[in-house]
This record gives sequence, structure tokens and C-alpha cells, in this order.
Amino acid sequence: MGHMDVRTAFNHTPVPSQEQEISTMAVKKEDVVGLPTGASTIQVERGPVTKFAESLQNDDPVYKNLEAAKAAGFDHIPAAPTFTFASQHWGIFEGEQPEDPTGGKGSPMRSIMGNLMANGGMILHGEQKFTYHKPVIVGQTLHHEGKVVDFYSKEAKGKTMTFVVTENVYKDDAGEPVVTERFNLIHRK
Repeated sequence: MGHMDVRTAFNHTPVPSQEQEISTMAVKKEDVVGLPTGASTIQVERGPVTKFAESLQNDDPVYKNLEAAKAAGFDHIPAAPTFTFASQHWGIFEGEQPEDPTGGKGSPMRSIMGNLMANGGMILHGEQKFTYHKPVIVGQTLHHEGKVVDFYSKEAKGKTMTFVVTENVYKDDAGEPVVTERFNLIHRK
């Protein structure tokens, strides 16, 4: 497979936010912190939960068998840790989705990283943290909302590292938090 220019892959044409346009010359904290990255409603289904556990090479019967799950103290089959990060690819059905908080513009992450990449550099996966308030279990409906929560730079070994931190909160039907994810993308130049 040939080389792909990451600026092309991220289509660095800026997408204006709901609040104001993101500068093509520099990305500023006040322009990005608080921007929504998306929202979705996710049906937690047994097949995807079981397949996700298998993809992690986790053969614990608690992720496949209702009796094993109940014996372990769960109301239903639980999802393996980190499932919510992949859940955006399973269990999202048209007609059940909330209003798009980006106004149809999509996540601003592509624009933010594209603007940072306009003068080169590389993108790195930084820290990722999952806080579990309750288990994710089969049969739940999760309501997800994401936003940019921080943006900052640090100097390291003569390079500038710019951190873009997002937070995704997954709540149950009662509005109670189930999982909170924090994810850092880093632009290094």
C-alpha cells in the first residue's frame, strides 16, 4: 500500500463550529473547548457484546452465558471493558438517534487535527481512560454525548506536542452515567 498524505486523509479544510470558525493558521483553546463531537443512542446487544469479548481473546463465560453472568452478580450479560469505545459501530439504529449537536457538521476533531497537520507533524494516540459508574449490560440503551474538554501544548525534546482531549459520557435511560471515556489525540511537530 502506498503512502498517504495525512493532510489529505484528514481533509484539512476547516469545518466551522457552531460558535465560530476555527482558524486555518492556528487552533486556539477558546475556539475548540466545549465543542460537541457527537451524540448517539446505542442498543447494547448480545451478539456484539460476545463478539467484542472474543476479539479481546477473553473466553470468560460471563460475556456469553446469562447463567454465568447472573452467578457473577450481573442482571444480564455484561460488556467487556472498553466496549463503549467500539460501540459506535454496533447498536446504532436510524430513527433512534438524538438531534445532532454539531448541527450536521460532524465531529470537529477532523478539522482541529487537519489544521494542526497543515504544516506537517504526526498524530499520536495518547492516554485513554474509562471510568465505570455501572456495568454495561445486554439490553441497556446507552445515550452518548461527546465534547472537546481540553486543548493544550507542551514542549518535549525540541518538539511541540499539542493535546486535544475529548470526553464521551454514556448514560442509561434514567439519565444516570454508566461510563465516562477520556481520550487524548496528540499532534507532534
